[in-house]
Amino acid sequence: MKSVVETDDKGRKKVLNACLEPCAIEKGMRLIGGKWTGSIIYHLKDEPVRFNDLTRLLGGASKKMIDQRLKELEANGMVLRTVISDRPVAVSYELTEFGRSALSILEQLRSWSEHNDI
Repeated sequence: MKSVVETDDKGRKKVLNACLEPCAIEKGMRLIGGKWTGSIIYHLKDEPVRFNDLTRLLGGASKKMIDQRLKELEANGMVLRTVISDRPVAVSYELTEFGRSALSILEQLRSWSEHNDI
């Protein structure tokens, strides 16, 4: 059912048929809307990237924050983590097909931001 907002004679609003679960936009934002998440996905668009290279590409993000976001993306099936060498430990990250499916959304967001001088 579709949610409807009604206003009574005193100007108070009431929502009928409110969605009790998160809507599709909220679910999508939970996956790609976190701070640095979209940027990480965007920087992985072309090829696998090593962790330290990714931290340099993201500039203002701490290694701890990047590691946390990568773990979230990996747990959600959007990023694949590959161990390159054991000593010293080196890993690279690349997008899965599911992760690649978010690129068109991020590209539209980039275009919208540039168009509106944001």
